[in-house]
Amino acid sequence: MTSTIGRALLAVTDRAPVRKLLTDTAAGRRLSHRFVAGESLDQAADVAARLNREGRQVSLDHLGEHVSDRTEALAAKDDYLACLDRISADGLDANISIKLTQLGLGFDDGLATDSLRELAKRAAATGTTVTVDMEESRYTEATIVAYEAVQSELGNLGIAVQAYLYRSRADLDRLIPLGGHIRLCKGAYAEPPDVAYQRKEDVDAAFDRLLRVLMASPQVRPAIATHDDDRIALAIALAAEREEPWEFQMLYGVRRDLQERLIRENHHLRVYVPYGSAWYPYLTRRLAERPANLVFFLRATVGR
Repeated sequence: MTSTIGRALLAVTDRAPVRKLLTDTAAGRRLSHRFVAGESLDQAADVAARLNREGRQVSLDHLGEHVSDRTEALAAKDDYLACLDRISADGLDANISIKLTQLGLGFDDGLATDSLRELAKRAAATGTTVTVDMEESRYTEATIVAYEAVQSELGNLGIAVQAYLYRSRADLDRLIPLGGHIRLCKGAYAEPPDVAYQRKEDVDAAFDRLLRVLMASPQVRPAIATHDDDRIALAIALAAEREEPWEFQMLYGVRRDLQERLIRENHHLRVYVPYGSAWYPYLTRRLAERPANLVFFLRATVGR
């Protein structure tokens, strides 16, 4: 969830001088490497293999969004097909996470849906799944429509639901009967007050309400995407009444000590591992979600 400070950070990091500082300096690169596995599939596969050895499952995300032409969208699809092939070839315990605007949503929704279908078929052939990330609220309905079309046909998809959106409770009513896995997160985009809760306590309360619904739904595999201790404690308590599988999901490079503790306690944990050259928008959302991450950057700039 993006706080008032976080929204201010998003505005600042969108400015060209700040972008240049973060992308063109060694300190900026070091910061990105904390949260991004690398720029190549080889680097991402190496990180995924290491995380598997440590007892973590992985979701690989080839960074990119909001492409503007068919050639770019098809190239992004091909990148994900290559990622699925690498998962199979290396025997990784991993799936992929995709953004539909990277596959053409917004200028050719049919193309995005067709590409999602092709990725789901390749994932099924390699024994894994595809998670559809949720983006800005203006894409929520189109994202769900594409998901419904492919999930009802193939059945090996998952989708993210953002707790801070007012519409998310009704969206769960549409999504749960389709099965698959549902990633519950707080939401990382700056949304207006007529669309999303603005106060942290309201977002937390919405998250908890949706968490209760998911954990009581045997049709789906809840994927609880949070680093919040209170939300984690509630998920563990609710799991005592649940027989079906569920998992935690956390971001690569975030609260690594907590991730290690959950693994020691025998909880299923999947780590979201982004990679690729288009890492700047992803990085700025991580800074906005947790402004304390700026401390890491400031230390890096002075070599500490």
